[in-house]
Amino acid sequence: MSDTISSKTETDDAPRAPGRRVHGVLQVTFDGFMRRREATILVVALGLVVYFQYSKSVFLSHDNLVNISQSMAPYAILAVGEVLLLVSGEIDLSAGMVFTLSPFLMHYAIDFYGVYPILAIALSLFAGAFIGLCNGFVVVVLRVPSFVATLGSLFLIQGITLTTSHAYPAEIPAAAESLASWFGRADWSELIWCLAIVAFFHVVLTRTRWGLHTIAVGGNPHGASEAGIRTGRIKIGNFMIMGGLAALAGILEAFRTQTIDPNSGGTGAMFIAVSAAVIGGTALAGGSGTVIGALLGALVLAELQNGFNLIGISANPFNLILGMAIIISMILNVHLARLRRAGRT
Repeated sequence: MSDTISSKTETDDAPRAPGRRVHGVLQVTFDGFMRRREATILVVALGLVVYFQYSKSVFLSHDNLVNISQSMAPYAILAVGEVLLLVSGEIDLSAGMVFTLSPFLMHYAIDFYGVYPILAIALSLFAGAFIGLCNGFVVVVLRVPSFVATLGSLFLIQGITLTTSHAYPAEIPAAAESLASWFGRADWSELIWCLAIVAFFHVVLTRTRWGLHTIAVGGNPHGASEAGIRTGRIKIGNFMIMGGLAALAGILEAFRTQTIDPNSGGTGAMFIAVSAAVIGGTALAGGSGTVIGALLGALVLAELQNGFNLIGISANPFNLILGMAIIISMILNVHLARLRRAGRT
């Protein structure tokens, strides 16, 4: 009789075993997904797509997707540089002004000195990296907090831009028009640059020694130094990367808009980039961050701006939404960090 009961129990349980296994796999997959820094912001980005497409069917049209990509790309490129700096425990407030200055430097080099266009662009990128080097030197060698050092750089670069341009916009040099389709004029060219940069620096941050050292420097500077990591070199290098990326983003945007505007970029571009990085899961305290999350953060901000315009909501509430998004993202980041720690224990 016991054999009969045992046989019946095994028979009853057998069909349920595959279902339990599937449920277990799905549960593990879901838990793993939610522990990723990009998880929350990805869900938000997809939710906004559904909401705005339901509200206005043109949201996913080709032309509108181009608008969203062009609104997102330059700030996502800036956000990549800010992620590297925030992860290493620093910040660059001057990036938005480097964004503004770099196309003017290209314009001066081509129209005033006859420099070949591609070389002028390279010189502008080098100038952006040099500004980053100066910021890094002041922060690392002279030990001035990065917030103060780059705040000073912001006003210095803004003064140089307004003085040299006489606060008037300039046109893209005629000699550089042949490069326009490669540097922002084509519908998807900015997005292609953006995705290539995000992919490259995601690998750098997650798969290379430079990325490992960047995380170590931001998470535990003294421990990193005692382990033989040259913390100063890491920070200066990330400042230089930030400067170079800001210069590239400014040049791409100038080609896209077909004008070089002394009022473009500035503090607005910098704050949007920092917001994208923070919303995407990068910790302001240093030691952790995600480049892909910064891309998704920039996407969410672009979706909000574009969606507000489509459904006829004034642009005035945008900063309200931005402030709420930053606060909520910080709360979620803290919660997800606890989940990740619990998962490791």
